[in-house]
Amino acid sequence: MESGLYQIVEKQKLCEILESFHACIGLPTQVIDSNGIILESFGQTSHYCRIIKKFLPKEDSCERVHIRASQKAMDLGETYIFSCHANLNHMVFPLMNKNVLYGSVLVGPFLMDEPDSTLVLGIDKRYNLSTTALLDLYEELDSIKIVPSSTVTHISRLLYYLFVDLISESKQQLIMNQNKLTQQSKINESIQMYKSGDLPSRSTYPIDLENELITKVKTGNVEAAKGILNELLGYVFFAEGNSLDIVKTRSIELCSLLSRAAIEGGATSDSILKINNLYLKSLQSMRSLDDVCFKLQETLETFTECIFNYIPSKNSELIKKAIQYIAQNFSSPITLEDVANHVHLNPAYFSTVFKQSTGSSFKEYLNMVRIEESKRLLANTNYSVIDIAVATGFEDQSYFSKVFKKYTGLTPKQYR
Repeated sequence: MESGLYQIVEKQKLCEILESFHACIGLPTQVIDSNGIILESFGQTSHYCRIIKKFLPKEDSCERVHIRASQKAMDLGETYIFSCHANLNHMVFPLMNKNVLYGSVLVGPFLMDEPDSTLVLGIDKRYNLSTTALLDLYEELDSIKIVPSSTVTHISRLLYYLFVDLISESKQQLIMNQNKLTQQSKINESIQMYKSGDLPSRSTYPIDLENELITKVKTGNVEAAKGILNELLGYVFFAEGNSLDIVKTRSIELCSLLSRAAIEGGATSDSILKINNLYLKSLQSMRSLDDVCFKLQETLETFTECIFNYIPSKNSELIKKAIQYIAQNFSSPITLEDVANHVHLNPAYFSTVFKQSTGSSFKEYLNMVRIEESKRLLANTNYSVIDIAVATGFEDQSYFSKVFKKYTGLTPKQYR
């Protein structure tokens, strides 16, 4: 019976790619199924491995080692380089569909340095090899190819680029896994910073971070918004532990916060309601903290996109790029010419296009972004009005107060 792997990938195409790959790199290359069984092999299998296999217990078989490595590669979303129980190096790339592992491409064995006696002696201590087997292993060491670590990095990249598009849905899932891992790393950094005292220890929920998140969403600064979201999630884990139910409850509250920010930023209420409902519905079936956090991050991106959906498609990418530049640089004395140069447009033409696309002149939009940030600082810090004016890019306190009252109906002191 043919492997299920060949239901999602064409066997002939897979073999042709691997044959060429092996011819270029000169390392043994195999296709294994979801149980670690070899389906296809290119290059001579190492006699070194065949000797060791005779002494391996069932629970520590090569097949199990290779599948564990394949699962790790899935989680990482990329090629995984690992050292097996024989102290030899391999790399593996998962062949998957809809986050289900169907098999892998396995490359190796190889070494990255000249071997010495400790390599074999370590195996002897673990598996109690016979004297004959030890001597045979010493003799076979010279047959293991040595590949410099820099070359290993290039081979692992090549393996990724060769196979990431082979299965239609595989690339999206691998990228998603990479992004999940990155987000969890950022959340863990935040948790550790709270534990170490590098971030202010808060006895109450950090409302100032929520307000900063609203500002970043309204002004289209997605990357900064994601960073703040992960810090908020880090606080939730720090303060309330790893309870899935608690994290789900907090994520619903954050989703509601993001909804309001998106509507206040110009998104239509019906589109935001639909996104909110989809998130709540998907939350019911989630059984892992990683999924809950990542879905919330995706929803944040969607909300922010909705704010700028009114931009005509002809100029949408240029205007979004301009808006992102303003969001990142509003505290500096930026000009219309600076932003026009950033998007490679004539200043006069950029001014016209920006007004047509956003409904606001460049100066009006820049002031709106600066006022949103100043509102957050007034509400959540003890900075003086003049310090806030300077921090948000205004030339002086008088002009800042004038613009602030125009947008809010209050002076900065009244607002505070």
